[in-house]
Amino acid sequence: MNRESNAYIILFSAVMVIVVGVSLALIAQVTKPNFIKNQRLEKMQNILSSVNIQVSPSEAEAAYEKYITGSVVYKMDGTLVEGVDAFEQVDLAKELKKPDSQQYFPLYECTKEDGKYFIIPMRGKGLWDAIWGYVAIKEDAVTVAGAVFDHKGETPGLGAEIAKTPFQEQFPSKKIVDATGTFTGIEVAKAGKHPAGYEHGVDGISGGTITSNGVNDMLMKYLKAFRNYIEKNNVLQPVIQEPVIEELAVDSLATDSTTVIAE
Repeated sequence: MNRESNAYIILFSAVMVIVVGVSLALIAQVTKPNFIKNQRLEKMQNILSSVNIQVSPSEAEAAYEKYITGSVVYKMDGTLVEGVDAFEQVDLAKELKKPDSQQYFPLYECTKEDGKYFIIPMRGKGLWDAIWGYVAIKEDAVTVAGAVFDHKGETPGLGAEIAKTPFQEQFPSKKIVDATGTFTGIEVAKAGKHPAGYEHGVDGISGGTITSNGVNDMLMKYLKAFRNYIEKNNVLQPVIQEPVIEELAVDSLATDSTTVIAE
């Protein structure tokens, strides 16, 4: 066949497209298990990093099993969703395509030596593409313990700064409700808007207004859903164990009746 003919060029191009396409498909199939595994490990690392547990990919699974002691899924109004695994079955990118009232919100419980924490995964929209984060709340369900954020395509030096330490280190000790118990969330606003020591807001990224607004909207939505879950399910309601108290009192009378009577 004449290599300079149109037929040869078309045939050669078709063969190359088929060969390259098949090769890419085979590569994708071979690497898919590792890709999925790496995604899982990265997700575990991100969850743990919100409570300042820094681990390598090889350590992530063991650390996750050690520190993450529970998880739940709920809706925007706080209603629990039964039979859905927070880690395996909730994809926040897909949830964002639903109306807010129909979305699933995952929540993880972390237990460390210094106490328990609630870890809230969240996802939103930045200037160019998706933004996401994990915010850890202390056992009181009010005080922020830590926060990590990342993005897919925000502008370097501007919106991309949400993934950097200076922005994230503003969050610990902030509170998501005020002294009356009213929800405030954490407002991301222009630097200088909040007075010094303000407990319910942080400074946004200079030059990254749209990304900052995206983080603000994301925080308000997911923190509100979290508070709805806490309040609707009485998560912080103390459990009174009267039988145990009575039993202890009986034991005290039996072992030291004189002391008890004197009291």
